[in-house]
Amino acid sequence: MKFGIVKERKNPPDRRVVFTPDELVRLQQQHPEVTVQVESSDIRVFSDADYESLGIAVANDISDCDVFFGVKEFPVDALLPNKKYFFFSHTIKKQSHNRKLLQAVLAKNIELYDHETIVDVNNKRLIGFGRYAGIVGAYNGFRAFGIKYDLFNLPKAETLKSKEDLVVRLKRHTLPNIKIVLTGHGKVGMGAKEILDGMKIKQVSTNDFLTKIYSQAVYTQIDVLDYNKRLDGQVLDKTDFYRNPQEYTSNFERYTKVADIFIAGHFHSNGSPDILTLEMLKKSDFKIKVVADISCDVEGPIASTLRASTIAEPFYGFLPSENKEVPYTHPGSIMVMAVDNLPCELPKDSSEGFGEMFMEHVIPAFFNGDKDGILARAKMTENGKLTPRFAYLQDYVDGE
Repeated sequence: MKFGIVKERKNPPDRRVVFTPDELVRLQQQHPEVTVQVESSDIRVFSDADYESLGIAVANDISDCDVFFGVKEFPVDALLPNKKYFFFSHTIKKQSHNRKLLQAVLAKNIELYDHETIVDVNNKRLIGFGRYAGIVGAYNGFRAFGIKYDLFNLPKAETLKSKEDLVVRLKRHTLPNIKIVLTGHGKVGMGAKEILDGMKIKQVSTNDFLTKIYSQAVYTQIDVLDYNKRLDGQVLDKTDFYRNPQEYTSNFERYTKVADIFIAGHFHSNGSPDILTLEMLKKSDFKIKVVADISCDVEGPIASTLRASTIAEPFYGFLPSENKEVPYTHPGSIMVMAVDNLPCELPKDSSEGFGEMFMEHVIPAFFNGDKDGILARAKMTENGKLTPRFAYLQDYVDGE
């Protein structure tokens, strides 16, 4: 079996990689029957020389590989037929801009394994860059706050080397007695929490956050039942919410009256209620001035997220009264951070973390007969067709 590490071709350039040089050395030590080739790249955070110095082959043409590993969507024209590919396809939610990609995968008889579809038997995701999205997203939220109120000017995360560097920069500044609400307890939410805890910001209970006044900055981390309620008033458990999201509505509004910064690190499934609605944003007692939408679902559960922003221009303003984008300097605007590729700002850290997860959860499946069903569950396409698990995408594929 021959593994190929592809050059990232999407713009803006992405410097991350699935396997670092050290991880590929470990892979070959554990599985000497595997041959590995790395496609030459002048943008990757690890240089060609970093791989070659450890004895890993680097080439301009790796088309003879059987399985290709990448991070972002692959250009349609560059896809090779009858191969296996692992990358984030951004198609499983029927994203219209990537329909042609999935159509091409099927037409070229490619076996596609989306990183998002690599889950355990309970459908829990096993790999991802979520932790680093949370880390950088939280940092950017504070960077936005400092700019908005002319309190401090933090450097861009991409100019720093590691999470530790981000925390060091943040700790140089004293925050006023603001309140920060963080949604999500998954990898994204917990990544953001690492920044908050690294800054030594006090964590408080939901009830105290809503009712008490503090002389220092505080935050609360809330889960789905903290910001959703059943329409019939019953109080049940999270399992009921996940099974019957249509029976719920958002009650996030109570946080909007007391919070200054909203860090959105939740996972939002299809059918779940919108979280921060335009109606809430228009209320006279709406207090939030910075929304750091790490999840970044455009036209999704956060009404102020009109579009994804970029690492180059991470902030824009949202004017609730007119439901439109304005400069973030507009006095009536809410400052929005909605970068959709946040881990790119810490490419070394995020690549190292991703490779470790991939080695632990995915690589063994190639050599143990996929005894835990990791590859079987993740496989989206086979023999030019969608697999049964992803048959729900057929109407999306058939669309114009």
